[in-house]
Amino acid sequence: MAEPIPAQKEPYGVTVEAGKRYFWCACGRSANQPFCDGSHQGTGLTPVPFTAGATEEVWLCGCKSTGGKPFCDGTHASL
Repeated sequence: MAEPIPAQKEPYGVTVEAGKRYFWCACGRSANQPFCDGSHQGTGLTPVPFTAGATEEVWLCGCKSTGGKPFCDGTHASL
């Protein structure tokens, strides 16, 4: 299995829509960060699905090292 590639060393602030399902890029290879575009194929890594509970801005991990996937937990500050 390949290791994730940090897409950036800070989170992505994105607005999500209540009830909509999203797929967070866990591999770091997507050209559509922070969301999956299928670039993980062949890496052994898979995207993390989540459904937004509310229409709101959320902070999705960009460093791919968070312990709370897909959300930022501040791990990037120690990288």
